[in-house]
Amino acid sequence: MTREPATTPATPPDGPAGEPARTYAPAAATLAFLALGWFAAMLWSARAEIQAAEVGAIAITLAANALPVVVAAALVTGAAVALVVANLLTRRGMLRPTPRFTATTATGLVVGVLGALVVTLTFSAGSASMVLAGTTAAAATVGGAVAGTRLTAAVGALVSAALAVFAVVLVLSLFNGQLLSLFGAGETQVSQFNAARWVSRLASLTAGLVAGLVAFGYLRRAHRRGAAPDLRWPAYLLAGAGPGLVLLVTEVIIRIGGGSVLNLAGALSEADGIAQRVLSGSRIDHAIGVLFVGALTTLIAFGRTLGPRPEDDDPADDDEDPALAAEPAADVPH
Repeated sequence: MTREPATTPATPPDGPAGEPARTYAPAAATLAFLALGWFAAMLWSARAEIQAAEVGAIAITLAANALPVVVAAALVTGAAVALVVANLLTRRGMLRPTPRFTATTATGLVVGVLGALVVTLTFSAGSASMVLAGTTAAAATVGGAVAGTRLTAAVGALVSAALAVFAVVLVLSLFNGQLLSLFGAGETQVSQFNAARWVSRLASLTAGLVAGLVAFGYLRRAHRRGAAPDLRWPAYLLAGAGPGLVLLVTEVIIRIGGGSVLNLAGALSEADGIAQRVLSGSRIDHAIGVLFVGALTTLIAFGRTLGPRPEDDDPADDDEDPALAAEPAADVPH
């Protein structure tokens, strides 16, 4: 791994004549394609489950369970597609923050409206579908607004790391039964609960490690290509913690926009209420775990690229009294 000096002169954040730095997100089109595919897959999966429900109460519960995954996918997709617009604006020399923020936010809104139309026209969960549609549109708009910041490359790293986290969670879910057995799930509820808790911790740890490494790798590639010449450790920290932040922001959005569906699903029965509270707490714990592990992983990886500080003069020499230094050394008897 290439090591860099620990202290290097910072690249000026602004370009000629005080213009903002020309930073961009590498592979933004690829990220947008992957994000759109994931968003479509989550919408299709949620629709299939809700359509299969024969009882209205079950459809409401399934809509509540679909909120986190669909909203998180919309948030990341809005940011990914808006990054493509941000790159186009950079190539055309439109670097002023206000037009860029407006354009990326509008792009996120368009993505959200399209997703909301799909939910409204194809889902059959009644009022719950309308809530899901509105929350989806809001999440994509927030993602577009995030892409309008000056840390374009860091947002690209966040999107790539979030997509990697989605993939990790999907793969682990395919082996959920084997993992539960591995951690001692048996016939009793206590053993099943303990096993599920350990599986959740494993998912958070794995997702955080992958998020940190993917974010670091993306930013290193962006730095080598000149897309992010002036990024320092706070940008790496933000990118590594980004997927966890996405999950936490998702919780905020669904509690504000989709709170009525969550409350309705929890009010169906006492068991449903307990289930919703457990799921909510588990999602928050997972988000916090991904945030801290991802941030720590990225910082450690970034720290390993820093070389030693340039050796200065010996501080002891600087403290030496010039008068004493000028005196000739005493003869030493042999």
